[in-house]
Amino acid sequence: MKAVTISKYGTPDNFQFQEIEKPIPNDDQILIKLKAVSINASDMESLRGKPGYVRLFGGFFAPKTKILGSDVAGVVEAVGNNVSNFKPGDAVFGDIFWKGSGGFAEYCLATEKDIIHKPEGMSFEQAAALPQAGVIALQAFRDYKQVEPGHKVLINGAGGGAGSFALQFAKMHDVEVTAVDRAEKFELMTALGAKHIIDYRKTNYTKTGQKYDYIIDLIAHRSYWAYRRALKSNGEFVMVGGNSNALIQAALLGPQLSRFDDRQVDLLMWRPNTDDLQTLCKLFSEHKVVPIIDRCFSLQQVPDAFWYIAEGTFKGKVIISIDE
Repeated sequence: MKAVTISKYGTPDNFQFQEIEKPIPNDDQILIKLKAVSINASDMESLRGKPGYVRLFGGFFAPKTKILGSDVAGVVEAVGNNVSNFKPGDAVFGDIFWKGSGGFAEYCLATEKDIIHKPEGMSFEQAAALPQAGVIALQAFRDYKQVEPGHKVLINGAGGGAGSFALQFAKMHDVEVTAVDRAEKFELMTALGAKHIIDYRKTNYTKTGQKYDYIIDLIAHRSYWAYRRALKSNGEFVMVGGNSNALIQAALLGPQLSRFDDRQVDLLMWRPNTDDLQTLCKLFSEHKVVPIIDRCFSLQQVPDAFWYIAEGTFKGKVIISIDE
């Protein structure tokens, strides 16, 4: 089968398009003929080997995962003897991140715990856009600060994959949203419900004097103290992604100092699971959540897709459509 592989950390130029052996499912596995795969921030981190925790878990000198791409959508090709909920021909999608990924290829392996049936009316590209970004946004609004109508909420990175979903969840909660990203994404963020918009290249949102009930930061890189400064009394800051210093400060200082103050700084511990995917499917069918897809690239164009993401101007999700 055709696949895009990596053997060392670095830039998108390190990807190799090659022919490799088609995987064979064991008794507990499902072989999926892929139709679409989305690119996540975790894929970019796995390519670069940064932040530091990537190498800690994914290989210090070279990546353990040779085929990236975890948000997959396709058709079941074959199933193992112990698989009971899926059969060949089923349209499915899910997140195979913790199974070692493998989505930038014509076929991949999954288990029954990784995937669900794709609803009719949802394209394979839309299905591939949902898992990681949609689940992160869902968990951010369900499992942390219980926002109420009228609360002031800020989303940093609001024009990207998880950010575009987070804006839609914010709209469902009837809160006053400030969206932070590049000026090129202002039109999209406003259309998704943002009342206030900030270009991070011109304005540091932690220094405006504005305070928020809830902050979701998808690309945190400032100090713990800067984020606390932007919170109201009883406010909460949730860090979803960012550089190593910001993550370490939030992990170490957040739980300790929150005991002496009513402002809270947390790390979102993203938990892939099929129950949340089913919730997203229901919201999709109710027209409450729609994946925002910027562009689709072919499998052979994976390096171009990563370079496009590296420019930072993409809106929502970037998808790899697997050619026949």
